[in-house]
Amino acid sequence: MAARKEIDGSASVPQFYGKELRFKREEAGLTLEGLVEGSFFGVTYLSEIEHGKRRMPMDLARHVDRVLRTDGFFERRCEDVRKAKQGAHAAYFAAIAEAEKRALVIERWSNALIPGLLQTPAYARAVVRFTEPLDTPEEVQARIDARMERAKLFDDPKKPEYWVIMHESVVRESTISTEEMAQQLDHIAALVRRGRVSLQILPWNAPTQPFMELSMMFMEFEDEPPLMYTEGPYHGQTIDDPSLLRQYRKAYDRLRAAALSPEASLVLIEQAVEDYRHGQQRT
Repeated sequence: MAARKEIDGSASVPQFYGKELRFKREEAGLTLEGLVEGSFFGVTYLSEIEHGKRRMPMDLARHVDRVLRTDGFFERRCEDVRKAKQGAHAAYFAAIAEAEKRALVIERWSNALIPGLLQTPAYARAVVRFTEPLDTPEEVQARIDARMERAKLFDDPKKPEYWVIMHESVVRESTISTEEMAQQLDHIAALVRRGRVSLQILPWNAPTQPFMELSMMFMEFEDEPPLMYTEGPYHGQTIDDPSLLRQYRKAYDRLRAAALSPEASLVLIEQAVEDYRHGQQRT
């Protein structure tokens, strides 16, 4: 029998929250299985919340309050945990950054920018400076560091499976110096060659106008429902309604069908690297 792992409630707000959850569950004489019964969540999911590794979703917090009769305690504390786990990420993105760590599959449609997980520090700095011009140098660096920390997902040789479709304009229109853009695209090409990223480029003339204002990210997990996330410069929206997911999924599949093959896309990226390095980039 595995040894019981104690939870240090003083280590962080999420761990304090998780320790209280375990205390209340055990006080009620319930197992993990007993507490999640009647919800859409699994035992592993709840266990990781107890250990401060995951954020409690609001619907699960309400379920726990009902079962444990805790008078809304866990629902009220959800906001505290969300803020504690936010770090340098925007408030609307914090839960997604956390979900990336659990995802088995991540699929992206990138209409205007290189996705954050693929950005180099120079590219990330340009994006942060444009979207948050009043940030102090320390705040800018914290945002960049948080983005680079997210990219450590690719240190795992197998998880997540990451597939991205990028519009050709993302490759051709540089927001940084030509040498920095060459380095940025070379970084992406290296991830593709390593087999950690599957990349497709959607050509300029592809019929994509309805989706040019909308980015899309789909995530699949081992023990929780799939979701889609879309965002603008200052907001984000998570979609988990099955019927909407199906519609957006079909739209994503149509974009993928219209895109260049992975092999042709890598050739395009490698050629763009050379173009930027020799001052011959297309406009």
